[in-house]
Amino acid sequence: MPFGTKHQPVERTLTANGLKHHVLSWNDAAGTTIVCCHGFLDQAWSFQGVAQPLADAGFRVVAFDWRGHGETEHVGRGGYYHFLDYVLDLHALMPFLASGDVHVVGHSMGGTAVSLYAATHPGVAESVTLVEGLGPPAFDGEAPDKARTWLDSMDRFWRREPKLLTDLADAVRRLRMANPAMPTDIAYFLAEKGTVEVDGGLTWRFDPLHRTTSPSPFDPAEFGSFLARIEAPTLVVSGERGFRTADHEARVAALPNAKEIVLPDVGHMIHWLQPEALAEAILSHVG
Repeated sequence: MPFGTKHQPVERTLTANGLKHHVLSWNDAAGTTIVCCHGFLDQAWSFQGVAQPLADAGFRVVAFDWRGHGETEHVGRGGYYHFLDYVLDLHALMPFLASGDVHVVGHSMGGTAVSLYAATHPGVAESVTLVEGLGPPAFDGEAPDKARTWLDSMDRFWRREPKLLTDLADAVRRLRMANPAMPTDIAYFLAEKGTVEVDGGLTWRFDPLHRTTSPSPFDPAEFGSFLARIEAPTLVVSGERGFRTADHEARVAALPNAKEIVLPDVGHMIHWLQPEALAEAILSHVG
């Protein structure tokens, strides 16, 4: 198995807000917990590499699949994935993910959700680490147009013909096409964990409904008000070639107690491509 094999996770299921969530925990008998929250269309297994050195350092490491991702249940017909639903799930899950001291890590979309959670739960997290996770760009347009675009994308969704993967090699090819620096063994690991067999081939485990356009414009000022409420010491981890909004510095400055580090020679998917360096940064932050 890539990413290291010393620590293998315990798998379990926790129900939050009526949905069964898939949960992994490494070094389960340890005390202080680090909860890792993955990003859009990713999965809990993607923290396998980060978990190894964190567990070696004596931490219990927990990661879970967000609703409609990985092995967590989809919302089903008539449902949708509004962003605050993720915060609601973390709110419901956290008492069962960790007891006692807890540090929270979020990548990309997971970092944005963690920010909203930490802002509304002062005193819960000992620290926060946001990995390429300071939110998307501001929406350049008006809210009614954004809503109409979402409605049109929903119409297309219900008319679509499902597109299947031919086989595991096809899934690996697609992962590496989007991430050329990804080693083949890691791509195979993530592809195997992130797909499921169906009639006619394979499909990604995530709900294809996620591929529709979000109905809500992203408001940096509103997000900044959440960032300003995060009391816990916050580490912002950015990739040298990662995702960076035009107002990145302002978002970092909105955090009351933050520092930023930039990891060289890596893009957005730091936990896939430089898990050891990310773990080292997290360990330096959590003490």
